[in-house]
This record gives sequence, C-alpha cells and structure tokens, in this order.
Amino acid sequence: MTNPKVGFVSLGCPKALVDSERILTQLRTEHYDLVSSYEDADLVVVNTCGFIDSAKQESLDTIGEAIAENGKVIVTGCMGVDESNIRKMHPQVLSVSGPQQYEQVVNAVHQYAPNSQSHDPFTDLVPPQGIKLTPKHYAYLKISEGCNHRCSFCIIPSMRGDLVSRPIDEVMREAEGLANAGVKELLIISQDTSAYGLDLKYQQQEWRGNRYETRMSDLCNALAELGIWVRLHYVYPYPHVEQIIPLMAEGKILPYLDIPFQHASPSVLRAMKRPGNAENTLQQIQGWRDVCPDLAIRSTFIVGFPGETEADFKLLLDWIDEAQLDRVGCFEYSPVEGAPANALDDAVPEAVKKERWERFMEKQQQISAKKLEQKIGYGMQVLVDEVSTEGAIGRSYADAPDIDGVVYIDDATHLSPGEIVSVEITDADDYDLWAELDDAQPLKVI
Repeated sequence: MTNPKVGFVSLGCPKALVDSERILTQLRTEHYDLVSSYEDADLVVVNTCGFIDSAKQESLDTIGEAIAENGKVIVTGCMGVDESNIRKMHPQVLSVSGPQQYEQVVNAVHQYAPNSQSHDPFTDLVPPQGIKLTPKHYAYLKISEGCNHRCSFCIIPSMRGDLVSRPIDEVMREAEGLANAGVKELLIISQDTSAYGLDLKYQQQEWRGNRYETRMSDLCNALAELGIWVRLHYVYPYPHVEQIIPLMAEGKILPYLDIPFQHASPSVLRAMKRPGNAENTLQQIQGWRDVCPDLAIRSTFIVGFPGETEADFKLLLDWIDEAQLDRVGCFEYSPVEGAPANALDDAVPEAVKKERWERFMEKQQQISAKKLEQKIGYGMQVLVDEVSTEGAIGRSYADAPDIDGVVYIDDATHLSPGEIVSVEITDADDYDLWAELDDAQPLKVI
C-alpha cells in the first residue's frame, strides 16, 4: 500500500518557513510522502503570506495555480485569517486555517488524504532535526510568536497575536538537536527578539545542569555553548541589547544585528508608532561599535509613508550616511488592508515614492561598496553554501542567507556545503566579495 503524497508550497518570511517545517515533520512522521510537483501529489498545502497586498496577491495566485494543476488544495498561514476573501476567489479550497494552526492543517490532510498506515516511531524515516526546508547546514530557530507592538503599517498582531515566548529550555533542546544533526548556523527569529521572555516574566529553566532565565541575553549565553554560528534577527534597539554586544566581541555569537529601524524622522516614526529616537539610536550604534568594532548591522526602511515630506526624507538620507549600516533593505510604502496607517492623511504619490526609493538605494549602495572595499586584503571565516565547477559560494558573519551578500571563493571546487573555511578577500563590488582560500600565513581576521 502506497503512502498518500502531499505537495507543499511555503510563501512568506522565515517565521512562516518554520511553520511549514513543523507541519511537514508531523506529516512525515505519519507516513505521508512529500513530493515536489503538483501532478504527483494527492493534495497540496499552500502556506500563505498576508503581510502586504503584493504578498496577498502572490498567495491568491499560488492557490489558483495549485487548484488548476491539482484540484485538491488546503490553505493555511497568515492570509488564512481572511478566509472569506480566499473563498471568494477560490471557493474550491478544501480547508482554510490561520498561522500556527498546525493541528487544523494536519487534521485537514487526514480528512482529504486519509492514511491507513499505523504510526511506528521505530521505522519512521524522519531525521532527528525534523523536516527542514533549508540546506542541512543552517536552520531557522523560532523563539516566540506574535508581537506586542502596534505599528500603524503592520497587521501582524491581528494575524499572529501578542507575544508568546517559548520557554528557554524548550528552545535550547531544539537548538541542541539541530547542532547534533550537523547544523552549523542557527538564525534566531521572532517578531521581536529583544522582547523574548517578557510575557513569561523571564522565568528560569534548566538546561545542561545550569539555570537560565527566559530572556535574550541568557539565550545568547546558552546558544554560545553549542559552538556553532548564532545569528540574531528582528532585534529592537532596546537598552538591554548592550548586554549581548560583549558576547559578539568575544566571538560567542556572530557580531551581526538585524534591526528594523524603518525611518529616522521623528514625525514619521511617530506616525508609524515605532519605538525609539533616531538621535539616540545613532549613539547606541556608536556605543556598540566601540565594544565590537566588527559589528555588522542590517536594517530595513520604508520610504513614502503617509505624511513623509521631502525634509523627512532628507533627514533619513543624512541618518543612514552617519549610521553607515552594513546591509540595508528599503521598501516603498504599500497600504495593507486593516492597517491603521491607511487612515492617515497626505498620501505620498507613487512617482515620489519610487524616486525616493531610488535615491535611498543609490546612497546605501555607495555606503555598502565603500565598506566592502575596506575588507580587501583581510582574512575572513566563510560558511560554504554552494559548490560549482567554478568555485564555492559562501557567507561571512555579515551575511544572512537570501537577504545579504555572498562571498565567491575562486577555484574552491573541492569544498562541500557546510564547511567553514578561512579565506583572504581579494575583490569587492557593491554587495558581494571575492576571495581565495587562505593557506598561507595568518592574516587579521574580520
């Protein structure tokens, strides 16, 4: 008797990717086969994104494609909170559920693709780290769900709820399992990593015979015990972030912070209902770099937010010129159905948004090119992601997968994904580096 076959499409951010991995792991333990094509599947699960209108449209298009190619489709994820809109466009869908509703998804699969095989944990072909949608040498580790902020442009709290942190011992058991399975890099994700444990009142738990509080600083100290790369994402610049900068300087976790600053103008930040003061943030950044000079900071910004004036935008350009951030993404403001920002006056014309985006990216491109050029001649540790007939492609401590730059290693065809190697940087462009394997005398490593 053959196992039922499930196709899966995962859209959206790394947090949604982790949700997909959890569902797939459960299905695999129940003897469902996972297939990569519509025609081979008995049904298809689409994990949707509903953050902005373009993401919603991509989700609706993907659902329509799956229906056309397969016919039996289960929908879950962030857009699942808008079930009426999904069913209006695609009444054929079998089931709709929201984010983190793993049990509902699995139950729907049971209903529409029943599996008569009994579950036997001794014969299941599931790796100890579960089913992963990332390469085996890195993994996303989600430490909490939801968010307590109420940013005017965001509907995440309405989709995923308020902050719900995982106890630190539970997080560390998963992290240790991933490390034991060969994962070389953990990417820590949440909606607000700095707020981790706030809802649990930072309760203590035991791991490896030691007591740790459920808070970001203790989590970083515990993760450092695993001896692998640890990269922090979605960090808000609260004062207690200063507690983890020394750990970066000591090499315990990667000197990398992903902080969504979003803007620098006080009036725009107020309209966004964002915490923080741009001037104070510049002082914070300088303080962090005083402790850890090699710190790499990535961030995202929004231009063309309602009410943003040319003076506001020029203030933002001046701010990024002074901040000298390493990695930056920028988005033109796009209304999101249900977001309070939709009611704000003084919408910025689309042509102005585009023009400001282009000016912003030109400024940041210059900053990035200059900072990368300064790395030429230095040594660096690189985690290899891919190997081809021309060489290897990897990432440094300053590069998160898919969103940052890469390091091209010439003639390194003998390497394997997951290796960490020493290289000498030989060239750079606006976003990427080129390198050679460093088998000679030690260089200053950055």
